[in-house]
Amino acid sequence: QVQLVESGGGLVQAGGSLRLSCAASGRTFSSYFIGWFRQAPGKEREFVAAISWSGGSTYYADSALGRFTISRDNAKNTVYLQMNSLKPEDTAVYYCAAVRSLEVPTPKTSASTWYDYWGQGTQVTVSS
Repeated sequence: QVQLVESGGGLVQAGGSLRLSCAASGRTFSSYFIGWFRQAPGKEREFVAAISWSGGSTYYADSALGRFTISRDNAKNTVYLQMNSLKPEDTAVYYCAAVRSLEVPTPKTSASTWYDYWGQGTQVTVSS
């Protein structure tokens, strides 16, 4: 089992950057596949990015490709989401999620139902 805690959210102007962190408990963090999702008010939760257990494979939603970078440091039990060139439409609560799996990211791993564990979320607000 793993517990996830997100941090790093905040208020930023359009064009700015934020780095979100997802800190995990547990000694087997390196066995977990991690994804980032977001949910804006009145909208469904949507996939943002995912990273394999080793960090060697990543997958992004079209909305994140070229602007966001997911990475992980297994020694620190932490996954990061670097977000650049932020837009007002990126405003949402951002969640990290985990599932114990050695798979590589694929379209299947963009489904929220694939994940077993979720953090409480961190708010990102981008002003225009």
